[in-house]
Amino acid sequence: MNEELAWYAISKVNEISYKQIEDLLKLCQKPQKIFKLSKEKLINFKLNEQQCKQILETKFNELILEQEKLKQDGIKFITKDDKLYPENLKNIFDPPYWIYIKGNAQTLNKRSVAIIGSRNCSKYGENVSKRIAYYLAKQDICVVSGLARGIDTKAHEGCVIGNGTTIAVLGSGLNNIYPQENIPLYSKIIEKGGAIISEYPMDEKPSPENFPKRNRIISGLSEKIIVVEAGKRSGTFITVDFALEQGKEIYAVPGNITSINSAGTNNLIKEGAIPLTDLGDLEF
Repeated sequence: MNEELAWYAISKVNEISYKQIEDLLKLCQKPQKIFKLSKEKLINFKLNEQQCKQILETKFNELILEQEKLKQDGIKFITKDDKLYPENLKNIFDPPYWIYIKGNAQTLNKRSVAIIGSRNCSKYGENVSKRIAYYLAKQDICVVSGLARGIDTKAHEGCVIGNGTTIAVLGSGLNNIYPQENIPLYSKIIEKGGAIISEYPMDEKPSPENFPKRNRIISGLSEKIIVVEAGKRSGTFITVDFALEQGKEIYAVPGNITSINSAGTNNLIKEGAIPLTDLGDLEF
């Protein structure tokens, strides 16, 4: 069993946390050795019955066949030790131990900017998101977002229209594109040399707890974060919090003071975010 296969097997263990993996590695040093531990030792690391069973009864021959199928489908499974693993992610708190990627893996190490915002955005927000993404594409800057409805979708679309590269970070497995109406956009991103990535197993369904967690990857990949539109209690601020922890520059697009969609971005500016009033404000 090689190291990549061991990591692939671990990635399929239901709800195993990075804290559990970290603790196991302190004892085992290498992921291969985790599969030689007894059930009693695994339980000591707070693994439940199902997780123990998955590890102890791992069928490596079947996993090798699965990996071959992934390669045939153009999907790469990369770990933190892989040269393709994005350098920016290595420096964040709680980086993913692995990433599933469809598309151009070289995109992961390009200079990147995240464009994020509300799912329920206005026409103003849609237009601004597309315009910023188009501008970045022409500067050969990769656009990172989450393929969600609203601002994310328009950011990816603007980049594709500008013939640029964009990365979509999913809160589900690559076999479960969410929302489904973005499946054509998923294909266009890959056609233009971009990438779709996820830390979740291929068949993982979208669930509410996955999306906040994936936001650390969106900010982690990016040099700067642009918040286009967000209400006062938007989930967008989860990404902003990660970005602040990671020491990233935060830009916010000001909006109409009577618009609930701009209440959050206007407040970000009051708190110190850089107001993005002209595309020339973005310096690289």
